Amino acid sequence: MSDMQDNTPDASGFLEPGKGNVQLVYVLYLAGFVVGITPLVGLIFAYINRGKIAGIYDSHYTYAIRTFWIGVLYSLISVVLTFLVIGVIGFFATAIWSIVRCVIGLQKVSRGEAIENPQSWLI
Repeated sequence: MSDMQDNTPDASGFLEPGKGNVQLVYVLYLAGFVVGITPLVGLIFAYINRGKIAGIYDSHYTYAIRTFWIGVLYSLISVVLTFLVIGVIGFFATAIWSIVRCVIGLQKVSRGEAIENPQSWLI
């Protein structure tokens, strides 16, 4: 699936489905470490634009949506485990996991590649 070529035209703006919008979603997720509300904006963009454009971008939208929700799940588990002190490590692991997924997504969309397994729980 990594040899899948992008045959769809790129939309003109950051708010339209396409390469720029996918990059914006990943950047908003990363900005969430500084400004807490931006991942929600990125999630909204991903939900609005998923399925609107064929090609590689649909896999990126699915990957981004799952990154958000799985990150929320891992964070909630870390909150519960904070009472056992191991949750602090869980928060760091979740942050690193999220950053790595966003960087991988940014690299692949910049190269015009699809996410090989957007349904993955890992990286």
